[in-house]
Amino acid sequence: MSIFSRVIVAALAGALYVVAPSVAIAQQPAGQDQPSEETWNSIRGDIFKDRPILDGTGLVVLDAPRRAEDAAIVPIGMRVNLAADDKRTLQSLTLVIDENPAPVAATYTIGPHAGVTSISTRVRVNSYSYVRLIAELSDGKLYGVKTFVKASGGCSAPASSNADATRSVLGQMKFRTFRSDSDARPEAQLMLRHPQNSGLQMDQLTRLYIPPFFIDNLKIWQGDDLVLTMDGGIAISEDPNIRFNYTPNGASKFRVEAVDTSKKVFRDEWSVEKSML
Repeated sequence: MSIFSRVIVAALAGALYVVAPSVAIAQQPAGQDQPSEETWNSIRGDIFKDRPILDGTGLVVLDAPRRAEDAAIVPIGMRVNLAADDKRTLQSLTLVIDENPAPVAATYTIGPHAGVTSISTRVRVNSYSYVRLIAELSDGKLYGVKTFVKASGGCSAPASSNADATRSVLGQMKFRTFRSDSDARPEAQLMLRHPQNSGLQMDQLTRLYIPPFFIDNLKIWQGDDLVLTMDGGIAISEDPNIRFNYTPNGASKFRVEAVDTSKKVFRDEWSVEKSML
């Protein structure tokens, strides 16, 4: 049986991930950069069961660099283009990095009145891989697009800050909103301090692997209305940074709750006016 046809569904620190074991930690061989669908074909059923995924070209947009400058901080833009007369709404976005140890980087579930159609973040890419974005709309259908990213070593790259410095700021958040200059929805950005240890990074002093330790659930509210929920994994970069658009509902505050794999809970809130840029 090919290593690409074997998939392990593993429980890692209380969260569920689809892991392609033999492929995940291997680097892409030199000169072998042709995209392959083998890994995707072996994992898509574990992620989406037997649901069909329709071609989302023109409807779903995934922005990612063809070659990443830093495999540990790869900028990703995700959005859905819905026409003004399209009554459908975005229900969720699932970001998949085929060749990562845990291919599901994150799933973003959108609140029923949030109006979110665009999310951007930063991820780790462990080896040359297709990156895929699967959008679920209110018609109950899945629409997908993909792009190929050349990067390697993102999940095992050492943290940019030392452990003591990280502990002193763990869970600190910044939140800001941006005024819209046109008819477009306003945007907001959340920045959260967390090491996002992948489990593949090595302590340079002890030469032992650092246990996985990351934000696995995050919620953002506008007043009492849920804007979005993120179920994340080891692919979300150190110090998670999420930017999104939204429909204002007149609430005076945004609030955030994040839970990491050690069950630490981080909460904060901001008035809309004080967060506005």
